[in-house]
Amino acid sequence: MRKILEDQSGIALIVLLSLLLVMTIIGVGVVMEATNEVDIGGNEVRSTNSFWAAEAGAERAVAAIRFSYQTCGLPPSPLPCDTFTLGKFTVIYNTASNGAAVQKSLTAGSYAGLYALVKGFTITSEATENTTGEKSKITQVVEDGLVPIFQFAVFYEGDLEIHPGPIMTLGGRVHTNSNMYLGSNSTLNIDSRATAAADIFHGRKPGSGESAGTGGVMIKDATGVYRNMKNADGTWLDCNYPNWTTLSTARWGGMVEDKSHGVTELYLPIVKSGEQIDLIKRASGNPDSYENQAKLKIVDGNALYRANVSDTTWTNVTASLTASGAISTGSFFDGREGKQVNSTDIDIAKLNTSGYFPSDGVLYASSEVVRLKNGSTVLTPLTVATNNPLYTIGDFNSVNKKPVCLMTDALTVLSGSWNDAKSDSSLSKRVASNTTVNFCFMTGNQNTGEDGSSYNGGLENLIRFLEKWDSKTLTFRGSMVDTWNSQQAVGYWTYGTYYTAPNRDWRFDADLLDPTKLPPGYPKINVIQKVSWTEE
Repeated sequence: MRKILEDQSGIALIVLLSLLLVMTIIGVGVVMEATNEVDIGGNEVRSTNSFWAAEAGAERAVAAIRFSYQTCGLPPSPLPCDTFTLGKFTVIYNTASNGAAVQKSLTAGSYAGLYALVKGFTITSEATENTTGEKSKITQVVEDGLVPIFQFAVFYEGDLEIHPGPIMTLGGRVHTNSNMYLGSNSTLNIDSRATAAADIFHGRKPGSGESAGTGGVMIKDATGVYRNMKNADGTWLDCNYPNWTTLSTARWGGMVEDKSHGVTELYLPIVKSGEQIDLIKRASGNPDSYENQAKLKIVDGNALYRANVSDTTWTNVTASLTASGAISTGSFFDGREGKQVNSTDIDIAKLNTSGYFPSDGVLYASSEVVRLKNGSTVLTPLTVATNNPLYTIGDFNSVNKKPVCLMTDALTVLSGSWNDAKSDSSLSKRVASNTTVNFCFMTGNQNTGEDGSSYNGGLENLIRFLEKWDSKTLTFRGSMVDTWNSQQAVGYWTYGTYYTAPNRDWRFDADLLDPTKLPPGYPKINVIQKVSWTEE
């Protein structure tokens, strides 16, 4: 036994040394693994940082493209390219044109289905870390589309409020760059997409001084079936409802969307500087004025004509148009404004045969107020722009319809029964007759709650009235756009004193979906979309 123990006396030392060796190997492995993890983590951080630096370069190019289209409706020249330093990175980006702009339909996002003049760009951006040489390169294809604004049944720059008394149906797209408030005392039907760049609410805008109606708000889903905004339990599905984004998508199939769905503001690109109302202001110092596009203008008491927009010489045709009766003056009481106004009246029927109709062009007028009468037939496509309140009398563009646009501080429709001599009489003596008008219009309004307690009348009163329309119908076909606050017609809306409402047979004119059937000089909005994206 002693012999055996003596023979194995060195084993303990061997075992101990073996254990130390194994532990050393494990320790070295752990240290190496930790070092590798640190290296990998460092690489990932550098890679991520270089990616975001490259993305910043691409976004600079996109921003430059967007700004150019928003301010002048054209691609930037030269195309965006630059080298800049961002932290530890040097970023180089370039932009290439993908060819001439083409007319096509948008296929993605909330504005799918709209046609636009689309131009594509390919942007490449590479970021290099200055110390390690770590690189990231991204390639992005973007498309900028100029969309005719009159493809919308309703387009608002500010808050859009719709709360009709009688049944009202809107047959085309409805969009606002701000909040949308929907309600009715009977039923409001929206037959197409309803989009808001801010929020969508049921009920009244705060400060309106009006109570919300209990009528239905019916919006067609993606299959064409009306779905009520009202829930089975009596609550309303709007932006304040829990899980609004998910539930609204389930109910309407993407036909009702606001900022929570990714809807963004749409820009009018033709205002180079200043405000959108510059479109109707006088041309002096204002390159955006439609006076610059006019073939016929009636300003400062004179009618001036030129055969081509490029002509710098105007011919004074005041005497001829006055003698023919194409231009005359009028005076009447505007109950909403609470004052007598003097008008420049333009007789469209006589202008048609005067030889000075601005064929395929623009008529600009600046007076106290402007009125269009005897306009059931319009000779050729026409845009009428004025920095003043504009009134139409009787049927307008109802025979052999042409593309027509009216741009004004405020728009009032007077029926064929209107009589200046009775304009300051009691409402019972100002009874309207059934009237039909076909035009797109861009106009202003007042803001709800601006005086603390007043409703601005909503979309249902964007077209203003001064007569007793009970049981009479105003038939409207066209597109309605509100992009500024009225600066001259500033009287607030009230009901039942200077007017009562017509039956509103108001619908979108589907002909406006044909790019060959738009009025001359039509305004456009700007949409930029990212088509594809890759990373190297």
